Amino acid sequence: MIRRAGLMLLAVLAAPVQAADPAGAARDAAEQLELASVQLQEAASSRDRVKALTSTVQAYEAGLAAMRDGLRRVARREGQLSAQLAARQEEVSGLLGIIQTIETSPPPVLMVHPSGPLGAARSAMMLAEVTPALQAKAQSLKADLDEVQGLRLLQQNAAKTLEEGLSGVQSARVQLSTAIADRTTLPKRFTEDPVRTAILISSTETLSGFADGLAEIAGGEIAASEADISALRGSLPLPVEGLVLRGYGERDAAGIARPGLLIAARPRALVTAPAAATIRYRGPLLDLGNVVILEPQPDTLFVLSGLAEVFGETGQVIPEGTPVGLMSGENPKPDAILSTSGEGGGTDRTETLYIEVRMDNSPVDPETWFRTGKGG
Repeated sequence: MIRRAGLMLLAVLAAPVQAADPAGAARDAAEQLELASVQLQEAASSRDRVKALTSTVQAYEAGLAAMRDGLRRVARREGQLSAQLAARQEEVSGLLGIIQTIETSPPPVLMVHPSGPLGAARSAMMLAEVTPALQAKAQSLKADLDEVQGLRLLQQNAAKTLEEGLSGVQSARVQLSTAIADRTTLPKRFTEDPVRTAILISSTETLSGFADGLAEIAGGEIAASEADISALRGSLPLPVEGLVLRGYGERDAAGIARPGLLIAARPRALVTAPAAATIRYRGPLLDLGNVVILEPQPDTLFVLSGLAEVFGETGQVIPEGTPVGLMSGENPKPDAILSTSGEGGGTDRTETLYIEVRMDNSPVDPETWFRTGKGG
């Protein structure tokens, strides 16, 4: 019995202990959200409120994404530890019962061993070696239990942080929209004629036809542009943080192939201009939903469709990184952020942005212009 108890103890002591620091990641994310909150307060007194609020929204989005990932790691770690503790508790309880039985047995019985005095001596030596290790294992188990309790407390406290972060980013988006509408300092290459625009929309059935007639929506002359971003081809950031769902010419579930990229993004994500450009059109178009058409250089158009809100004015020349709209969808609830369902599969990116690049009014592969992370 003593030998069997020793072997069982050694088996428990040999069980691996997983090391990780998901709590640190969650705390870092909480600090990011706190810094974003400070940025939001400071944006009110900034000279360039649009730039300051854009940075604030992006800081909130980054902080919420980091909090989402950190808390899911916390939940996964807590689940692993709880399962390990439950398994160890059953094994160790059984072993402690064996040891107590040995300790309460009369001395003569302890001296009896099937292999004689030599076997008894070996068993005694095994127990002498195992006892310090068992104590170390008990301390390790206590440390794991303390970690579980700490992780659970962190999850409870995170709910308030998430609520504040989600409220903060919503406030920042509203203020950003207002600041963009109030801005009057951007140069304009032309002024849009709403009647001409309506006529063009009603008389065209394709994006190609609309793009070909863009010059007709101006109420006067369109100032010439000498902009040239050819050197940036292949290095432009995507207008929204997300994952490529479908590439240029790839067919969807219905077998339809489109000459652009489909990007999966998070609800209400900020969409920005990847380069300095003229807003050639903004608003609903065909079956594309809300569309923003940017002209970064003559005869080159970036078409962004699928937005819930669009910012700016047609004819404006906007700097790189200027917000041009927000993705659709509803702000996620804290419970949804904390959920581990679909973890790692990008299932929280429920909205899609379609990007088409047209040169001389012919579509080209957007991946020749944008960094997508594919193949990296």
